[in-house]
Amino acid sequence: MLTINIPSSELFIPATNEFVMVEGKSLSLEHSLVSVSKWESKWHKPFFGNEPKTQEQVVDYIRCMTLTKNVDPSVYFGLTPENIKAIEQYIDDPMTATTFSSDKNKPNKPNAFAKNKKIITSELIYYWMIAYEVPMECQKWHLNRLLTLIRVLEIKNQPSKKMSKKDLYDRNRKLNAARRNAIGTTG
Repeated sequence: MLTINIPSSELFIPATNEFVMVEGKSLSLEHSLVSVSKWESKWHKPFFGNEPKTQEQVVDYIRCMTLTKNVDPSVYFGLTPENIKAIEQYIDDPMTATTFSSDKNKPNKPNAFAKNKKIITSELIYYWMIAYEVPMECQKWHLNRLLTLIRVLEIKNQPSKKMSKKDLYDRNRKLNAARRNAIGTTG
């Protein structure tokens, strides 16, 4: 969970041509599957799509991340560049020590699952949770941590690859040579 402090500020509202005082607020935020699901249900587009988000959509996602109750909607207009940077860093944080050798330079993000450029939506992630029997309370975890768990389950549930006869013979030859060498025999 991330806690940010939005300072009190005076904002200009062009529609009414007046200044309004916005009281500061401390917000608790969580980047989770629940947040993504709320955002997608409002905007009717995938959160992890290639299309860039508008400023309104970014602020609305922060609203969807908010765990603090009864927040005046005008508070979000007081977000500072430092608040936005802290939120972006929090969203990008892997939240786990697990790494994957196949993508050392890539973070554990939904596009790590995207094979053939498939669109990733919250419903697909819920499907993965159900398919791998991940408890529903994990939908409230930091999303990168949940996706890492799903990816680990995907890897661990893959059938083991059978060795070809040539590979099997090569492996056995090396093992036998190592054993002969260890006990000092020739055969």
